[in-house]
Amino acid sequence: MDAQAKVEEVVQRYVAEGRETGLQVAAYLDGELVVDAWAGTADPATGRPVDGDTLFQLFSCGKGLTATAAHLLAERGALDYDAPVAAYWPEFGVHGKDGVTVRQALAHKAGIPRLPEGFTLGDLADWDRATAAVADLTPRWEPGTRSGYHPEVFGWLIGETIRRVDGRRPDRFVREEITGPLGIGDDLNFGAAPAALPRIAHHTTPGDPATTPHAPADTPLGSLSPAAQANHPLRQTACVPSSAIGTARGLARLYAALALGGALDGVRVLTPERIALATTPAFEGTDATLGTPVRRGLGYFLGRPGTPMGDPRAFGHDGLGEAIGFAEPAHRFSVAVAKNHLTEVWSPASTTYALVAAVREAVGLPGPAGA
Repeated sequence: MDAQAKVEEVVQRYVAEGRETGLQVAAYLDGELVVDAWAGTADPATGRPVDGDTLFQLFSCGKGLTATAAHLLAERGALDYDAPVAAYWPEFGVHGKDGVTVRQALAHKAGIPRLPEGFTLGDLADWDRATAAVADLTPRWEPGTRSGYHPEVFGWLIGETIRRVDGRRPDRFVREEITGPLGIGDDLNFGAAPAALPRIAHHTTPGDPATTPHAPADTPLGSLSPAAQANHPLRQTACVPSSAIGTARGLARLYAALALGGALDGVRVLTPERIALATTPAFEGTDATLGTPVRRGLGYFLGRPGTPMGDPRAFGHDGLGEAIGFAEPAHRFSVAVAKNHLTEVWSPASTTYALVAAVREAVGLPGPAGA
């Protein structure tokens, strides 16, 4: 049985057992798509099945795409990691943030991990309002002294810096400079075009089928479950660079390029030297926001034993609900998982951990925890 058939058998079993509703998994090895499998239901209300083109909310997997865009601008000499963010975005330099550097922002060291109280769905969907809210934040710790995950803030912090440097909003920038050239412009971005809305899966969280009517725009973001957000048209179409909407195939292809030194099928995204710089550990220890051990570079999580991305040389990003995408240059390998039942368990018993392990076994690589 080949790798594709082996993984198809696993994803179909997970759906048949009721462990998952709908999911996709894709993997590249040596620049070739060797696994592209899916199973289950995209929308239980209509019976629409998952296929390879179904779009999923990948949540924080988008941070890896945002970081890649920032590194591309640095590669071109347009962005200096050690310059203050305020040098590009003057409005950001208030309330003690004038010295926050781009490097610190990429490493989640800016000290502004949380959005302001009362931040709404409408704020999220309005680029100017969202970035103004981020610019007005006051650090919770002295910038640069601690690294604490910035779940939503990271996207607008880096995304608006990209816009100030380049002139294009990050959704347009990545489509024109990264995902479009890679052939995944319709399969990975920060928000879906209105015409793509029928491709998006319906998401659930344990105990929340998220079948209630869509919340009004003035609803505080913090009052909504992840599934209610994932299913809301305002979030689905908004440019939120901390998150992404896409397919496993698209996310795996992005990281396939990075796993091969930054180029795939004649399209160069970054140079090997830039990737090495971006994936050098910028922080290793207990995250000040999450309270858990992390290893991170500049915008990417780095591999850590005991996680799906177990090889310490790997890099990428996971997202709420167990989505993940990462590159493993040592094996010229990349993998991505997308699903619409948004569980939050990282353990050898979790779907994503098990799926990554199954893919690795199918293609002849060591398990996730191996170095």
